[in-house]
Amino acid sequence: MTEPAWVAVEATVTTCRYQSPGLSILAFGFQTGEKFRITFDYYAHGQLYSGEFQSPTAIPQNEHIPITYNPLHPEQNSRTHGPTASPATTRTPIIAIGITGSIILSLLWLAILRGCH
Repeated sequence: MTEPAWVAVEATVTTCRYQSPGLSILAFGFQTGEKFRITFDYYAHGQLYSGEFQSPTAIPQNEHIPITYNPLHPEQNSRTHGPTASPATTRTPIIAIGITGSIILSLLWLAILRGCH
């Protein structure tokens, strides 16, 4: 059984916020070219849904943008769950890996020091 085709609709931009590049470097360890966080609303099956994505350019509030959504799961849309979704939201932050590694190395160092006495 094949899934039904996604439905095309117009979404309305609700906010467009600039993201500081310094913050993304600290949080993720890399700089992305996408500097604006865009939130939007769209209607599917008579209900209001919201989504969010990152964009390299600003999109004004109340601007209409084309999206598609999954008719079986209308909360899934092409901007947040499709091929154009931003990969930065699925990457593990490097800072979390660094903190975990630091804790593990500290515990190993303490174990080695205790074993010397």
